[in-house]
Amino acid sequence: MDTTVPPEWFARAIAAPFEQRTVTVADCPINYLAWGEGDKPPLVLVHGGAAHAMWWSMLAPQLAQHYFVIAPDLSGHGDSGRREIYPGEGWADEVMAVSEHAAAGRPPVLVGHSMGGLVSIVAAAEYGERLAGAIIVDSPVRRPDPESDEAGGAKRLRSPKTYPDLATAMTHFRLIPDQPSEHPFILEHIARHSLRQTQQGWTWKFDPKVFLRASRRPPRDYLSRVRCRVALMRGEFSAIVPPETGEYMYELLNRNAPLVEIPQAHHHLILDQPLAFIAALRALLADWEHSVPRPRADSE
Repeated sequence: MDTTVPPEWFARAIAAPFEQRTVTVADCPINYLAWGEGDKPPLVLVHGGAAHAMWWSMLAPQLAQHYFVIAPDLSGHGDSGRREIYPGEGWADEVMAVSEHAAAGRPPVLVGHSMGGLVSIVAAAEYGERLAGAIIVDSPVRRPDPESDEAGGAKRLRSPKTYPDLATAMTHFRLIPDQPSEHPFILEHIARHSLRQTQQGWTWKFDPKVFLRASRRPPRDYLSRVRCRVALMRGEFSAIVPPETGEYMYELLNRNAPLVEIPQAHHHLILDQPLAFIAALRALLADWEHSVPRPRADSE
């Protein structure tokens, strides 16, 4: 099979219509994308560090039949504005404000990948009563501070380069941490939307300062006090969330959350195993629609 030719499902997905909107949060314009009909249950997809809303563009249409799918650019990312500092609590406020703006206050399910999962954990702890749930996708909560250097790779992103043209810039797109990819058409699509043109040339959209940690508490403190239904996902071969990290997160949740492993997937499982990820996500969401969560042991 020629892996350079996009399959039909991918071509249909990126051609699907969506709306681009903006809401101001704490004096910063926050860009977000929306797929589907606004009266359906809201589903908010939160990207990882140095990523952007378009990382979800091949997946959101797969969910829009049953959900109103919303994907923000967190501040310092994509087409949103920049700030002086980027605490996780501020990003959680942005996620909640985007949901309020798009879905008129109806409680969403958050799906956060990597750093976006950490942001979703903060939101689940601070605003859990306003959420229908949170699905944390390959986001590491370890005893030391997690993902502050994302396996050392984030250090390489703190001085983004400028390139003379878009084609040259796209050849420098890399996943952090590095991993195999069988879908070059997905990486090309993501890379194209990761760049912006300046007077000096083409450079990456993210603000290098997003990797300077400014949160008030470590993620483990937030995970231990989430106030909504939670599920965990990890890639089978993830270097960021190995089995022992998944088990630690499971224990922090009092063993009261499903832990789903996506087979043959690395950290960026939404890109390297997109259809397996969608299948697992659909199954979790379908179960949540027809079941009642078991109370946490510490709340009984």
